Amino acid sequence: MAASTHTVTNQPPPLVGHDVFAADRALVEAVDRHVAAEAGDAARDELSGLGRAAGSAEAHEWGAQADRYPPRLRTHDRYGHRIDEVEFHPAWHRLLDRAVSAGLVSAWGRPGGHVRRAAGFLVWTQVEAGHGCPLSMTHASVPALRTDPELAAEWEPRLTSTVYEEGLRPASLKRGVLLGMAMTEKQGGSDVRTNTTRAEPLARDGEYVLTGHKWFCSAPMSDGFLVLAQVAPATGRGGPTCFLVPRVLEDGSRNVFRIQRLKDKLGNRSNASAEVEFDGTWARRVGEEGRGVRTIIGMVAATRLDCVLGSAALMRQAVAQAIHHTAYRSAFGGLLIDKPLMRNVLADLALESEAATTLGMRLAAAYDADTEQERAFLRLAVPAAKFWVAKRCTPVVVEALECLGGNGYVEESGMPRLLRESPLNSIWEGSGNVQALDVLRALQREPSALNAFLQEVGKARGADHRLDGAIKGLLTELADLDGIEARARRLVERMALVLQGSLLVRWAPPEVSDAFCASRLGGDGGSVFGTLPHTLDLASIVERARAVA
Repeated sequence: MAASTHTVTNQPPPLVGHDVFAADRALVEAVDRHVAAEAGDAARDELSGLGRAAGSAEAHEWGAQADRYPPRLRTHDRYGHRIDEVEFHPAWHRLLDRAVSAGLVSAWGRPGGHVRRAAGFLVWTQVEAGHGCPLSMTHASVPALRTDPELAAEWEPRLTSTVYEEGLRPASLKRGVLLGMAMTEKQGGSDVRTNTTRAEPLARDGEYVLTGHKWFCSAPMSDGFLVLAQVAPATGRGGPTCFLVPRVLEDGSRNVFRIQRLKDKLGNRSNASAEVEFDGTWARRVGEEGRGVRTIIGMVAATRLDCVLGSAALMRQAVAQAIHHTAYRSAFGGLLIDKPLMRNVLADLALESEAATTLGMRLAAAYDADTEQERAFLRLAVPAAKFWVAKRCTPVVVEALECLGGNGYVEESGMPRLLRESPLNSIWEGSGNVQALDVLRALQREPSALNAFLQEVGKARGADHRLDGAIKGLLTELADLDGIEARARRLVERMALVLQGSLLVRWAPPEVSDAFCASRLGGDGGSVFGTLPHTLDLASIVERARAVA
């Protein structure tokens, strides 16, 4: 009976069996642009290998399983001993193993390392976003540890290893380790200077014991954690100080690291986020006493860049799925992708995705350059990009899901998982207001940052009148500091859009830059996706963004 009444027709095939990297033209062009010629072939080869793995049916199943079977907390073993372990589905470990072996924790010190790592992060986290958290923190911890050369010499080789080893053992016995962080507390959140966790020095210089709690500890199965705690002024400078807390001590005993519970989160289900307690927990100081916030600022900037890349990855996957679906699905006498209104929606989504990718890769290239000018540029561009790209992620995913209709609202499509994940990067490493206020601090205290930013956007001046007008308007806003805090979101939005517009005018095909400048800078677009001027070359924009299986 079922065979005669249930014929499956007009259903798109799954988007598998393709190279996720090679199919992303904007990303390929960014790698070619930013990686030196002598390293370019190797970069493309390694990224295509990762891209083929990311596009495989096997990897898609790993991603679905890691999300479907979230981690479980085991506070005690069968005999009543406190163990504080988090158990993960095997798929989680397979995802991490492939990511670590691909160098997604080892950008530092290799030619084009940050661009290559950023592209790989953007490709691989399209499979599953949750395991990107420990990858990001491990990668970003290096600048903080380098404030203590002795500590860096000991830990950096482990952190940048391409070997993933699960399980809790002394870090010195593992070929590769992961690092998490525990900064925020329930009473302060982003205001880490209100932290109450205290650190008391031991007899040996640089060693302390910590007592207190952390409201959010990311990736509690990691081998070590960067932690902020207060040092009493009587012991020295005093104030918030950064510490490295190993999970397992060198003698093989467990450090005091009590996991009280795992957070029940909206998305990011595969990744464990915990509330933890320290009670005589052994730690090593990182950087100077009382300068903990300054010590971790390099880590914060690097993880904020990963928020941009992670959001770009979610957008790219959502747009690729939407275009793929409409390229196979017929309705009202033809393929959806050929319908003028659907084409407008898809092109608009593709613009947002390409702008996010192009911006994220430009920031990674600035890390590789590491000049005074590029560091000044990053000081403004990173929080502005984090603010805007992370904010745009959720509406992009929502609209892409709608392109699949009811099919997109079903868990098996994978779109609901993308949707649940999409707000995270707006919150992690500081919400939108925190980013906007950080931009204001940089504008007020670091004039070299504004100069570097304006020089960057000015490289496209004269190429598009709408961009020129937007730059002029931005300069007017920057000249008026009256009530600047209340206008901070508007200002940062304009900064991000002008920067994206400048990059696209210089590097994207004319049809892409024309559409972006018309809709985002020229006022010829609506407040929802699918309102691009119909006279634009929308078909070429959609075709450029299509991931061909």
